[in-house]
Amino acid sequence: MTIETIVSFLDQLAPPHLAEEWDNVGLLVGNRRRSVARVMTCLTLTPVTAAEAIHGKAGLVVTHHPLPFRALRRLTADTTPGRLLLDLIAERIAVYSPHTALDSAPQGINQQLAKGLGLRGITPLVYQPDRPAAGRWGWLPEPMALGGLADRVKQFLSVERLQMVGDRQMPIRTVAVACGAADELLAAARQNGCDCMLLGEARFHTCLEAQASNIGLLLPGHFASERFAVEHLAEVLSQRLPGLEVWASREERDPIRWV
Repeated sequence: MTIETIVSFLDQLAPPHLAEEWDNVGLLVGNRRRSVARVMTCLTLTPVTAAEAIHGKAGLVVTHHPLPFRALRRLTADTTPGRLLLDLIAERIAVYSPHTALDSAPQGINQQLAKGLGLRGITPLVYQPDRPAAGRWGWLPEPMALGGLADRVKQFLSVERLQMVGDRQMPIRTVAVACGAADELLAAARQNGCDCMLLGEARFHTCLEAQASNIGLLLPGHFASERFAVEHLAEVLSQRLPGLEVWASREERDPIRWV
């Protein structure tokens, strides 16, 4: 199967025009006409995941976070991004990133998060003319305590701990979600009257603002809020592109330890 065929499918799943203007999405490294048989998905290209792709003889890596992310003036082994890219290029491994296009896609990460929490009436947090509809929000079938919702998040994302802003007993009915580092969407959650917001991570002053606004925050970590979707994407590619061997990185771990 050619890289172009896989890219075309990914572009339909997460249309590049949905990406934020500052982002770098699509095919970032590689020859569209080259045929590949093995694809690895991962959240981020690191020395560990790049080595796994090389050892596993992947022809394409679909990484949620782009590499390169910003424009490069030079490509040398003097930097970690340069070294990783040179290693992948030497093995003829292509790189594709959907990033914020997948975050905002109709069946993308934020939609999956909202469904995973059991929300009803799911709708985008922010509408922008001809741009991505950022975040999601909806309501729970029945009100529940913030602590109970935290337990639901931990179960869905398979994490043992998370950070929480707000009293465990505070009643929650309307919930906003935004994967990764998207705490700039707290204002939209407040405008939509949300009782709680699930974010991958948030800055200290965002936590203070949520507390002052009586909005609960659930923060499972950037990694946990997106890694599940990488695994789901591998399953989708396997099902929709028969004959292609696809796996989600088995070596990828959250660099942050909760102790």
